[in-house]
Amino acid sequence: MTETKNTQMVEGLKPTASLFEERWDIFKRNHLAYFSFIFLMVLFIFAIIGKILTRWVVLFDPKLVRLPEKFLPPLTPFTSKIIPTEEAPMFNMYILGTDELGRDLFARMLEGTSVSLTVGFIAVSISIFLGILFGGTAGYYGKFRWGFLTIDTIIMRFVDIMLCFPTFFLILTVVALLPPSIYNIMIIIGLTSWMGTARFVRAEFLSLRELDYVTAARSQAIPEWRIILIHMVPNAIAPVLVSATIGVATAILTESSLSFLGFGVQPPDATWGNILSDGKQFIFDAPWITFIPGFSILFVVLAFNLCGEGMREAFNPKLKEGV
Repeated sequence: MTETKNTQMVEGLKPTASLFEERWDIFKRNHLAYFSFIFLMVLFIFAIIGKILTRWVVLFDPKLVRLPEKFLPPLTPFTSKIIPTEEAPMFNMYILGTDELGRDLFARMLEGTSVSLTVGFIAVSISIFLGILFGGTAGYYGKFRWGFLTIDTIIMRFVDIMLCFPTFFLILTVVALLPPSIYNIMIIIGLTSWMGTARFVRAEFLSLRELDYVTAARSQAIPEWRIILIHMVPNAIAPVLVSATIGVATAILTESSLSFLGFGVQPPDATWGNILSDGKQFIFDAPWITFIPGFSILFVVLAFNLCGEGMREAFNPKLKEGV
């Protein structure tokens, strides 16, 4: 490999880029997608720091009530003579103001960022696992028969049935029947959002199982689970990653909607949805309680969607050319 690169450099040729480098270069040319990616990386760091500073090393307490300090606008300095000094906000300032109970909105947004992103990623992880499981089974073992039906027919008809239900109302019904919990929210969103991934994986497996390297692996008596996990899944994962990126945005939006309606994460735990719900009654008296979480949801969902579209173009550059 080194000799080849040295030869190319001597001959004045540019060393051949790896597949990842080619995809990354295409992705960076999409400035909106690349900026969205940087924004999301900063948001992840913000969420990790928020988790540490609101749960483990409590420098920002999102649950602390200061009734004399309610409805203070952003960047209001702490000057109260009633509130004890040890209950003063960090930096002696309410960076994003306070809500109807005098709670520090910045501290609540810190906690809400980590909670909302955790719900999004875990829910999507569940949906990806189920999508690969059902889609891979339908694509690889689809020709096998169970009675007068093939496995592919059984699985894909089940997918069609799941797609017939209005997903949000199905989630709303299930959540209403179960105790309100962040874990229930993550599991339910994951269990009701895997159908698109299953279709992607099935389509990829149908094309991959007829290729020469899969046929060669079968002829060498390699176990089928190794063929699927080592040879086929890595080659089918690109559209799944794109779907997952957009799916995180959908999961965050779903969780925010459920929390806004009172069926999601329950107070005193903070998410963007229930912060927005708290502020809807005071939209004219304290508009920052509504606008801050509302615009946060807008920008984060937009960033995930733009990043996902950029990844789609990077993995399939012909899409941008209209081919």
